[in-house]
Amino acid sequence: MINYIIPIIIVVASNCFYHICSKSMPSNVNAFGGLMITYLTGALVCGLIFLFMTKSENALFELAKINWTSIALGIAIVGLEAGYIYAYRVGWQVNNAPLVANTCLAIALVVIGAILFKENLSLKQIFGMILCVVGLIFINI
Repeated sequence: MINYIIPIIIVVASNCFYHICSKSMPSNVNAFGGLMITYLTGALVCGLIFLFMTKSENALFELAKINWTSIALGIAIVGLEAGYIYAYRVGWQVNNAPLVANTCLAIALVVIGAILFKENLSLKQIFGMILCVVGLIFINI
């Protein structure tokens, strides 16, 4: 059970730290310059963890397994992070922007899951999406 919960704790803790950092980035810093340093730091940390977790003789073999998804994920992450930085710069609050974005994301992923991955779309999920939209209306009025 703990193996099921720990990844979610990591996601929540990292997301909290992420939003604090994104909101705290000075507005006079070029967002993409800041992201460049962010990704250089992330690349260094990932490289060290990769080398620690992989035997050196297997490193190239492991890297050879990588496909287009890693590149696409990198592009998606740049869009995600730039979007939040600019959202905060135009006035979104840290207690509101992630809630609105993640609610919209959840609705989109329910539909994407059903279409691309043939996941079930239940009446409970449809009702939940309707409640999410109602919640968004209440949050933003």
